[in-house]
Amino acid sequence: MGTAIRARLQARGDTVVSADLHDADVIADVTVVAECERMVAETLALHGNLDILVCAAGVWVEGPTWQTTEDEWDRTIDVNLKGAFFSCRYAIPHLMATEGCAVLISSDYGLVGGPGAAVYNASKFGVNGITRSLALELAPHGVRVNSVCPADVDTPMLAGQARDYGNGDPQGYLAKLRATLPQAERSRFIRPDEIAALVAFLTSDEATPITGACIPIEWGVTAGY
Repeated sequence: MGTAIRARLQARGDTVVSADLHDADVIADVTVVAECERMVAETLALHGNLDILVCAAGVWVEGPTWQTTEDEWDRTIDVNLKGAFFSCRYAIPHLMATEGCAVLISSDYGLVGGPGAAVYNASKFGVNGITRSLALELAPHGVRVNSVCPADVDTPMLAGQARDYGNGDPQGYLAKLRATLPQAERSRFIRPDEIAALVAFLTSDEATPITGACIPIEWGVTAGY
């Protein structure tokens, strides 16, 4: 998703700095608070200002809650929630200076619960809570904050999820995920470019009135809740 978002924003003329553990403009581990601070500082050093923050780092974990380990909890919360929070924390003063905006990549599981996904649910409900809180806190400063809440997206993360949790049958695992979609035989996974299109809109002038929104992009799977 991050790669697709970068390409979409660059295509409209934005200067984009990517941050990741490897092969990025800024190498940073968002689970470490000092690296979130450095990531923002290096971005400012490269380009002088910050108009948009997109928090797209994420990991998945699933399984019975009674088998969850502390390491699984820590990694999921640290990447999905702590990383998003402290990226925002250090970006906010610079977003206030430019009256910019932030988009946090959440999940449909930040809107509804899912069996065997309590830790992931906790992290993504937290992301949506941060989104709503910051939207109100920063509105007087002209800063907008929204989240995007996708269902399963066709990414290497999803492939890894199927490999790790598919009990030796990753294709069967993916088929079961598709079967949960209301489109039945028309079902498919969301494409990264579709997420990027929504992020591009939310960071455009056309979206100026939109803040504090946690926007589903999930084939309608949460519509009945």
